[in-house]
Parts: sequence; structure tokens; C-alpha cells
Amino acid sequence: MSRTAEIIAVGTELLLGNIANTNAQEISQALSGLGINVYWHTVVGDNPGRIWEAVELARNRADIIITTGGLGPTYDDITKQTICKAFGRELVLHPDIVEQIRAVYESRLHTSMPDNNIRQAELPKDCVIFDNPVGTAPGCAFEADGVHALMLPGPPFEMRTMLERHAIPYLRKLSKEVIVSHDIMTFGMGESRLEELLLDRMRDMTNPTLATYAKPSEVRLRATAKADSVEAAEAMLAPVVKDVTAFLGDIVYGVDVKGLEYACVTALRERGLTLATAESCTGGQLAARLTAIPGVSAVYRGGVVSYWTQLKADILGVPAEILDAHGAVSEPTARAMAEGVCRVTGAQVGVSVTGVAGPDRDERGVDVGVVYVGLCTPAGTFCKALNLGKRRRDLLQNLAGNHAFDLVRRYLTGRPLD
Repeated sequence: MSRTAEIIAVGTELLLGNIANTNAQEISQALSGLGINVYWHTVVGDNPGRIWEAVELARNRADIIITTGGLGPTYDDITKQTICKAFGRELVLHPDIVEQIRAVYESRLHTSMPDNNIRQAELPKDCVIFDNPVGTAPGCAFEADGVHALMLPGPPFEMRTMLERHAIPYLRKLSKEVIVSHDIMTFGMGESRLEELLLDRMRDMTNPTLATYAKPSEVRLRATAKADSVEAAEAMLAPVVKDVTAFLGDIVYGVDVKGLEYACVTALRERGLTLATAESCTGGQLAARLTAIPGVSAVYRGGVVSYWTQLKADILGVPAEILDAHGAVSEPTARAMAEGVCRVTGAQVGVSVTGVAGPDRDERGVDVGVVYVGLCTPAGTFCKALNLGKRRRDLLQNLAGNHAFDLVRRYLTGRPLD
């Protein structure tokens, strides 16, 4: 039997926008892998009446309720009390948990436990207790009237630890199905065009399914299968992923790859080459994305952010006659920047980005969205001219960065560069 879940995040700070609701995202991802359908996310403030209303609504439309937040020691931490009231459950004090919390204060925080922390040791009668090795608030789970209620702490690290250690094993026993997904990552074609090309396939599929999801500057195709086991789901997905990847061709840069920069790093390692970056309008974004990847120092030499035109000449060696004749945003400058960063760093491959990110044209009247991506390789130097249109500045920078990584990826994998 398929189970349905609702995630209720408790906390006024979520409603005010002070923090993002990352807990719901992580829990949904975990439930998907367990074959549990998540149909609703609810966010509610620290108000007993509204929490009670949210729980009453959830228990009438889902057979699993997972809450995060409101398990602390302060007066507005009322999740347990409200849920127990909704389900007619008594709260019971656990002296052994009081001593565990006291030990945390004395051994880790080197202070005495405040009296109000005793509230954290009050848990629903006959519940399954989830210990919290990284905090003071234990979680719990119980079943009533065919509904399973799980309460997890709000701090993301505590929630994640408890989810992995306790909630997932508890929930795994409730579901006999698994859901497995693979993401086919694409760059170079919009979501509408991709959906148009794949519409007949998508309409005919029920299990597995295929859906498009637009990310900033790229599109992800998610293939999903539900089966009795991971192995069975994988067997159902394999032909779908193979067929779609072959059909779309070189706009696919990988399956289950985090981003284009990861595809570039993998290809650099496979070919034994090193990369350097020369940036202007992207302001160091290429370098930041690359250096976020563990172990990238094996293939990434470094980068130069030559935002000021004079630095293009002084550091990257862009000839003055090129800058005078063509300007900082031009194909000759992009080529010279890529060659210069290879010369400076000793990398075998250099990629450069120069363009106008806005909000206004540059001093030579070049329009916002005009970008040149240069690529210096052992086989020669190439350049890609782009007109990305008048977009928001950060979106233009992100899109220009993706074009740079895509050009590197295409060269390294033997794909056409245009």
C-alpha cells in the first residue's frame, strides 16, 4: 500500500523569511527514496491554535505526519504538547533523558542545565524515542488511529542526524515500495523546447515517468520509477535513461551530475589536463564554482579576475592594440585572455569570459548580454560569441559561466564547440 505524508515545519522565523525551510526539502528527498508520497508541505508559526489546526488537517489527509521544530525548552516550543492534545496522548517525563540533557550541559557546555530543559524530557506515552546525539531535544514517533506522527528537531544538523539515524529506519518498515530517480542534466536548450521534443514519450509513460525541471540556466530531466526494490526500479530506469540520453545527444552533460563544473573536472581528470580561468563580467564565479569541488586542485591551476581593463593587459598580457581597437568586450580580447591565463598559470586549457552584465551598456556602447567566451587548448584557441539578452545581472553571470563550462566540457569530450 502506498503511504502519503505531510511535513509540518513549525517556527515563526520560517514564516517571516528569516530562515529557509531546508528541512522539508531534505525530508521529502528521504521519503521519496522510501516510496512514500509527499503531497503537502505546511509551515505554521509558534501558535498552539494554528499548530493544532495544521495537525488536524494533516491527520485527515495523510497517514504519516512529520514535524520539525518546536521541541526546545522555551515557552514557545509547543509542538509536542499540541500534537499530544490533538491525538489524545499523555506526556510522560523520562528521568533518564533529564540526566542525559544535564550531562550535555555539564560536559559540552560546562554549565548547569536550566530548569526549563526538563520539558524536553517529556514525551508522548508509549512512543518510540529518537535520541539526539548532537543536541538536547529528543524526537519521537507514535501511531494513533492509523496515523504515524514523527517529531524531529528544527535545527537542520540535528534534524538531519535524527532523520538518518532514526526516522528513516522507522519509516522503512512502513513502506514496501521504493522510489528511485535519475537526473539527466542538459544545457543548451530551453525547458519548453525540451518538453516539446519529449512530449510523446512523457505522455505514454506511467511507471517510470519523465519530467522536466528548469534550473538556473539549464534543464534537468528526472526519470523516476517505483518498484518493490531498488534493483527492480533501476532495471526499469536504465532503458529510459539510455534512450533519452541518446535522443538528446550532446546537450546532455551527464546523469546525476551536480553541475557543469563537475562534468568539466571529471573530464579533466580523465584526460590528465589542467585548467585555468580568466574572468571579467563573471567576477570570479568560475573559480568559486570549481574550488567548491573537493580534490579539484589536481586539475585546476587557478584564475585571474581581470575586471579592470588595465589588468587584462598587465596580468594576462592582452595586447594594448587589441584593447584599443576592439575593447574589453570582444572576441580578440577573449581569445587573448584565455591564452594569457594559460601562460601565467601553466595550465594546458584556459577559459575566459568577458561581457556586459548590466544594467547599462559599456563605455563603447556594447549591449547588455553580449558575452565572449574564449578557450585556449593544445589544439588551438577558440571563441564563442553570445547574445544572452537583457536579463538580471546575476542570471547573466550564471548563464555566462555555464556557457564557459560547457565550452570546456565540449572540447574535453570531443563534442562540437559551436
